[in-house]
Amino acid sequence: MVAQAGPIVGWFTSNTGTLISGLMNIAIIAAVAFVARAIAGRLIMQLVKRIVSSHKRISQAKSKTSRVVTRSAENNGEGRQARQEQRAHTIGSVLGSIASFVIFGVAFMMVLAEFGINLAPVLASAGVLGLAVGFGAQSLVQDFLSGLFMMTEDQFGVGDVVDVGDAVGTVEAMTMRITKIRDLDGNLWHVRNGEIMRVCNMNQDWANAVVEVPLDYSVDLPEAKRVMEASLEEFAADPEFQPQILEKPDVNGVVGIGNGAVTMRVIIKTKPGSQWAVGRAARAQLKNRFDQEGIQVAHPVLPLSGSGATKQG
Repeated sequence: MVAQAGPIVGWFTSNTGTLISGLMNIAIIAAVAFVARAIAGRLIMQLVKRIVSSHKRISQAKSKTSRVVTRSAENNGEGRQARQEQRAHTIGSVLGSIASFVIFGVAFMMVLAEFGINLAPVLASAGVLGLAVGFGAQSLVQDFLSGLFMMTEDQFGVGDVVDVGDAVGTVEAMTMRITKIRDLDGNLWHVRNGEIMRVCNMNQDWANAVVEVPLDYSVDLPEAKRVMEASLEEFAADPEFQPQILEKPDVNGVVGIGNGAVTMRVIIKTKPGSQWAVGRAARAQLKNRFDQEGIQVAHPVLPLSGSGATKQG
């Protein structure tokens, strides 16, 4: 037994210095890798916070030139701050994962080199495998990069009402690969980020509630405009809707004439996301005021003869 163990003991005795040196090198590589990962993590978080703060400074600069944006920003400050923190956390975690993969991958290859393993075949195989995966996962990489830029540029976020083409609705969830959108019918759309070519965000800064009222052709337009302005002024002072309205409602005037109707348009600037509720309430307000003032809305003009004629009696 002692004779059999002799060669092993001799090998360890003759290679003790090499083993200690190798273990020290491995420990140094591991320590450097962890330190590099910690530094990269701090740099990534600083970069992400700087990107988010730059968007905040841009919004504040806009607010100095627009009272509408200022009031909207004040009303949505808490929600915007929470959203910016969410973006920073998501982007930071993704970039941190990439940094971890690169740093620890390099460290692992260096450790293999310390054990005397030839890295040339490993690197060649990894290169071929990476090329094959790259060709096969082009759409996945496109989705990932598109999601990263969407979050970095704050194109939209959870809770926003967006139009991305076929899907129009409220964003319920957003990842680096897909965006989940709930439409008005309650259907949940799963949209790949790489397929989103353009986005219409209806919940940023401010919005317009556009109300078009078709009045009868015989209505006195100056009188109708006076009634509409008085009604909308009363509507804007309503405590229920006053916090939602950012500017005095504007009666644009006549925007269309046809089929026995004169169409008047009203534009009300509102907080983002409130334009639909304010528009519905404004229509009801105008309808009730028209009934009180005896102002008649337009009715479709039907032909008296032909296939579409109305029957008398």
